[in-house]
Amino acid sequence: MGKYIKAFFWVSAFSIAIALFSFKSSDRFFEIAKSMETFASLFKEVNRYYVDDVEPTELANEAINSMLGSLDPYTNYIPEDRIEDYRTMTTGEYGGIGAEVEKINGKVIVTMPLEGYAADKAGLRIGDEIVKIDGLEIAERPISNIKNLLKGQAESKVKLTIRRWNEQETFDMEITHEKVRENNVPYYGMVNEDIGMIKLTDFTQKAGLEVKNALVDLKAKGAEKIILDLRGNPGGLLNEAVNITNVFLPRGYEIVSMRGKSSEWSKNYRALNEPVDTEVPLAILIDNNSASASEIVSGVLQDYDRGVVIGERSFGKGLVQTTTMLSYNSQLKVTVAKYYIPSGRCIQEIDYSRKTDPVIDDQKRRKKFQTKNGREVFDGAGIDPELITDHTNYAPITKSLMDKKLIFDYANIYRNQHDSIAPAKLFSLSDQEYKAFVDWLSDKEYGYDTKVEKTLSELIESSKKERRYSDIETEIYELESQILKNKKSDLFTFKEEIKEALEFEIAIRYYLQSGEIEATFDDNPDILAAIEVLNNSEMYEELLRGPQ
Repeated sequence: MGKYIKAFFWVSAFSIAIALFSFKSSDRFFEIAKSMETFASLFKEVNRYYVDDVEPTELANEAINSMLGSLDPYTNYIPEDRIEDYRTMTTGEYGGIGAEVEKINGKVIVTMPLEGYAADKAGLRIGDEIVKIDGLEIAERPISNIKNLLKGQAESKVKLTIRRWNEQETFDMEITHEKVRENNVPYYGMVNEDIGMIKLTDFTQKAGLEVKNALVDLKAKGAEKIILDLRGNPGGLLNEAVNITNVFLPRGYEIVSMRGKSSEWSKNYRALNEPVDTEVPLAILIDNNSASASEIVSGVLQDYDRGVVIGERSFGKGLVQTTTMLSYNSQLKVTVAKYYIPSGRCIQEIDYSRKTDPVIDDQKRRKKFQTKNGREVFDGAGIDPELITDHTNYAPITKSLMDKKLIFDYANIYRNQHDSIAPAKLFSLSDQEYKAFVDWLSDKEYGYDTKVEKTLSELIESSKKERRYSDIETEIYELESQILKNKKSDLFTFKEEIKEALEFEIAIRYYLQSGEIEATFDDNPDILAAIEVLNNSEMYEELLRGPQ
């Protein structure tokens, strides 16, 4: 190991010498050189004196990550062994079987075969347990390693040993790797006779083209109004955000500007192409996990009063990153600028230079700007929807059934017992089928605590400390009895909510990604609000109208 430390030391020393010679007139570069010399010296002494052997790469990576982490969460070091993962993130392409897997209760479980790819074509199902990969037992391996084992060059083969739900015997399945490209638009389709929906989950290469093609196809199918779903979309390539807004906005419109320390990263972006449709009524869905490029698209469309934004306030990331090559095939992803949308606002929420979190009364710190129609909008904390939807939390029993994977497991049983179901938009469990689910739960453990129980426990603890428990013991017993009675009936009290969660999970088993979307058409508050607004032209126009 000593030779690696020596090499590191001499490279660092050489770099320091150049820095001192080149930048001796600059205090900033002198401080950099001084710090590098101190670090190299420290590294050398730790290696020489530390009681155990140290791993130089791990130690250096820890130092690098700690340094970059003090700047912001988006400035990252990408070592050579992670370059392929980063390339997948930006291109959406990799060699593999096209299936998502997770560890559930210690087992490697298929959670989603991608429609039309090798795993789906080979018959791999949600809920299948992967026992071995090419003969290797994988249960004890980390999930990252398992995912890598499932990847491979196109046309190469991998043998999976599978155990299907509730079956003891395993069987082998040979799957040929192929070039997998996870679509930015995993779904588009008709919500009803005249409303089309485009689900956008990423901003990798060709995202703009995918949205354009989806809109053209939906219009050909009769769509006269559009829902653009950006919920859960973490962002990606800025130029694709520009291309997507250009689908709905005229050529020449200003889309976004960047302002950085370097003039290289201070530039303006305009719509360069002919749009597909600048008039079609548009509802844009966002939530707390819509970030970065998603906020550019929703914010720009909001600034031009081009559509009604619906859902929850977005994440609040107004920073731009770029990558630069480093030695040994590594890269640095570094924040180089903030972006500003046409109204002039930057939606960045946290000021990392001052390490200040958002204040409670953020309206006082947020500056006002105006949309094209003169409506007030604010900077500094994401995109605020025109319509904020009410997302009621699941009841404790529903959450428990989901967390303990009982709804997941029963959906697997249902899939194995039924060859087909109605389309995801229409699928509904009968009362008899729901009762079968309740009966199946009779010997399952799904205990949960309600807020009332937690409050009651605190009351009991406090009363005992104050020696007052005997005064309320009878009342406590009656409350506990009533709570127990209520919990026994929760499967029927919250029947509709539990049934919807189960129907959703079952629909995915048959229709995969499209089922994941279409099963929510009749009960998701964001989609229902979008349908209401798009079907009410007066409401739509009123939400986008400026002051009279």
